[in-house]
Amino acid sequence: MDVYKWATKLGPLVPGEVLLDAFELARDIRSLDMRASPYDVSGLGLEAVRIEEPAGKARYAAEQRGFSERSNALRARILADLAHARRAADAGL
Repeated sequence: MDVYKWATKLGPLVPGEVLLDAFELARDIRSLDMRASPYDVSGLGLEAVRIEEPAGKARYAAEQRGFSERSNALRARILADLAHARRAADAGL
C-alpha cells in the first residue's frame, strides 16, 4: 500500500499506468487481508484463506511473496520515472 501512497503523492511525475498498477497491487493486498481475516467474506465473492491451517498459511505466504515482488518492480519503475524527471529538470526542459 505504501507504493500506491507514494505514487499518488508524486502526482504527475508518475505515469498513469504506474499509478494504476500501484492501485491494483494495493487492492490485491487488501483483498488478501480480508480473505485471511476471521470474518465471512463469501458474500463479497471472496474465498477465505484459512491461515490457521498449514495449506492456508502457505498460500498466504506465497501471495505475500508475490506482492513483495510486484512492489519491488513498481518501486523500480517509480525511481526510474523520478530519475527521468530529475534529468529533465536539470536540462531545463
